[in-house]
Amino acid sequence: MAACVCRVGRALAKSRSPILLSLRRGQATVTYAQSLLGAPETRLTALDNGLRIASEETGHSTCTVGLWIGCGSRYETEKNNGAGFFLEHMAFKGTKTHTQMALEQQVESMGAHLSAYTSREHTAYYMKTLAKDLPKAVELLSEVVQSNALSEADIEQQRSVVLRELEEVEGSLQDVCLDLLHATAFQGTPLGHSVLGPSQNARTMSRQDLVDFIRSHYKAPRMVLAAAGGVTHEELVGLAKQHFSGVSFEYEDDAVPVLSPCRFSGSEIRMRDDDMPLAHIAIAVEGASAASPDIVPLMVANSIIGSYDITFGGGKHLSSRLARLASEESLCHSFQAFHSSYSDTGLLGIYFVTDKHHIDDMMHWSQNAWMNLCTTVTESDVARAKNALKASLVGQLDGTTPICDDIGRHVLNYGRRIPLAEWDARIDAVTPKMVRDVCSKYIYDKCPAVSAVGPVEQLPDYNRMRSAMYWLRF
Repeated sequence: MAACVCRVGRALAKSRSPILLSLRRGQATVTYAQSLLGAPETRLTALDNGLRIASEETGHSTCTVGLWIGCGSRYETEKNNGAGFFLEHMAFKGTKTHTQMALEQQVESMGAHLSAYTSREHTAYYMKTLAKDLPKAVELLSEVVQSNALSEADIEQQRSVVLRELEEVEGSLQDVCLDLLHATAFQGTPLGHSVLGPSQNARTMSRQDLVDFIRSHYKAPRMVLAAAGGVTHEELVGLAKQHFSGVSFEYEDDAVPVLSPCRFSGSEIRMRDDDMPLAHIAIAVEGASAASPDIVPLMVANSIIGSYDITFGGGKHLSSRLARLASEESLCHSFQAFHSSYSDTGLLGIYFVTDKHHIDDMMHWSQNAWMNLCTTVTESDVARAKNALKASLVGQLDGTTPICDDIGRHVLNYGRRIPLAEWDARIDAVTPKMVRDVCSKYIYDKCPAVSAVGPVEQLPDYNRMRSAMYWLRF
């Protein structure tokens, strides 16, 4: 026991842990600032072909490693929309050197978890495993991305799986409502595409379509090999050189895909179904891009509005004014403020679920909350929102997988991992005037995009919602 304590003490001393520093000062706990400064550094290296390697060493016995790629439904056309999602399903169905069964046995024998996801701008393949199995994990990820078999039999099998998932997604009304919001807000542009794609494309997707998509977008400069947990950066770089140095960085005929700007259109889309018990409604304006300096004040603004669910306790004592109104007046079953940020634009909005008799009232108070952000937000509102936002940012990074995902997305979006200490400083710099100015820039007197699903007869006319985006002030 004594030897174990000595080993822990030496490890803490070697890492200059804030825990040890606090004990030296006679403190019983670690302060919030100390915990941020004591967070491990994220190291970043680039290979000759442009592929980037980023890692955070935490000393855990497990790790998550994955490949984040800068491509998603935004890079698709109307003809191949859904190709990225289809590839996600094909990822683990066998490679040129491993059959599906052999691949599954390799993963199972390691006790690992292999997964993938596709969004509008990113695709990720990642694995959570024991730290000692990192070399095998990187090898398998390399095969999955570079040597996918894409056999015709597997494609036909997965076609039915994708079609079944498309049917299931129709039952997730939040996803339906937010997809419709993108479709109307960014109509006529690639950001209006859904990640899953239309069912007609899933029925006609060919092997050549998938091969062409990989050749066009799976390029080294758009890839990040990220890892978090019990990993050493030097070992990860060595594994990357071994397995990913052959990834191409050249495009056929130098046809480098360039993202076309996505125009925001104030508009609405309604899917009325009076047989449904609840209405799902989203209203949004064009928000800031991921790298915009306005992103932090908008995050604080969204934190002021907050979220609510009918199962919450607190009632009239909830900190969010809109949540108090929702509870006291039974305005809705739930609501949440959201900000979906992309490389050059975003969607800043409020999504709520309510019965058909309270749609008008909930829409009124939601827009009223926006107007308050632009005109009357107070010091106490901002102070509370800052604390809630900081807690949310720290709470999201509660394991190696969310940390690894954070690293991968940050390197693709910003070219580096923004540390928590920097987020904290940027949040502290936000003032009530800054919130009012930034919200006025993005919200005040702007045309909103609105999507509504369900019994939405009571949803106000679009012109009335547009007129609620400003106040007559004297």
